[in-house]
Amino acid sequence: MATLFQGLGAVTPLSPSNSFESNKFLFSSRRSLSERKDSIFVVRSDARVNQVLKSGATRKNELLIPNAVATQGSSSVASASKPGHELLLFEALREGLEEEMERDASVCVMGEDVGHYGGSYKVTRNLAEKFGDLRVLDTPIAENAFTGMGIGAAMTGLRPIVEGMNMGFLLLAFNQISNNCGMLHYTSGGQFKIPIVIRGPGGVGRQLGAEHSQRLESYFQSIPGIQMVACSTPYNAKGLMKAAIRSDNPVILFEHVLLYNLKERIPDEEYVLSLEEAEMVRPGEHVTILTYSRMRYHVMQAAKTLVNKGYDPEVIDIRSLKPFDLHTIGNSVKKTHRVVIVEECMRTGGIGASLTAAITENFHDYLDAPVVCLSSQDVPTPYAGTLEEWTVVQPAQIVTAVEQLCQ
Repeated sequence: MATLFQGLGAVTPLSPSNSFESNKFLFSSRRSLSERKDSIFVVRSDARVNQVLKSGATRKNELLIPNAVATQGSSSVASASKPGHELLLFEALREGLEEEMERDASVCVMGEDVGHYGGSYKVTRNLAEKFGDLRVLDTPIAENAFTGMGIGAAMTGLRPIVEGMNMGFLLLAFNQISNNCGMLHYTSGGQFKIPIVIRGPGGVGRQLGAEHSQRLESYFQSIPGIQMVACSTPYNAKGLMKAAIRSDNPVILFEHVLLYNLKERIPDEEYVLSLEEAEMVRPGEHVTILTYSRMRYHVMQAAKTLVNKGYDPEVIDIRSLKPFDLHTIGNSVKKTHRVVIVEECMRTGGIGASLTAAITENFHDYLDAPVVCLSSQDVPTPYAGTLEEWTVVQPAQIVTAVEQLCQ
């Protein structure tokens, strides 16, 4: 789960002479089966990679691995001295949810196994014991039914959080989400508010197969009346969860299955983030790189290589998938005049396509080159690990795209 990996190898970098093509993907080196059985990697949000031997010993591994998390890091001493408390991403989601349930008695949770089992990824662990079975409601395996029930509950004044065990399963509730959740406030002439949060894990995991590797952002972005956000760190996961629950609009919160075990120190005091603001991850001058969710860490891994090559990329985690924060994005475009979008969503009709259109429409005069969009291949995600990595953008491809764009 999340950032626990069975001995992965590193991406093979593209040579500078290679021309960039978005439909070409890279092989990854693999360790032998015996090596993979001997250890696992635990990757922290400060980019430190610990190799944990099955004997219990631990040693630092400085090699950044593909598909892992890698941000601008700090020393363990500095991390330990920071105020606040350290949480995994799924724990940060639970903390935000628990705080809102304590603050507002109208907040409730419903979904498959969210009760005493604690949810598939333990986001609702121990909440049923604390708040009771009526506020943490286990449902049958019927996404269309309990999503519709949640929308009805929101119409009557509750603030339900509907958990999809996997975001792909919510396709069964697409009618309820599109025709009811997004439209009832409008079709009722404003008589009803729909303060509902729909959340759950998605994205390409570790050999979960095509049906459990869905990226549904593009499916839901065209529905009027719905906001969409994607968390990428424990800090913004908690802040976005709290903001989504307090919003009077229906909000879809996308969580990535590989980020649940990402660890970060977050403040002890209460905080709530804006649902409509992007995050400046790394200021820069030469090129704007827009990304979100898991790809934030692929981009930051590539950024380290780019800095060593003399480039100064500006990295923005857009976070708000609908609407886009065009103020933050526009100011960056006006400064760098070049844009690379990196997403895990599909290339055709994805978030990147909509973002490209928005940038071209609003900031065309500031661009010195066409917007480059790196997306997943338009194919069902393969089960085989090597082929799976081929379908997702890798750090070396980002480096090559930036080098070509800045020539």
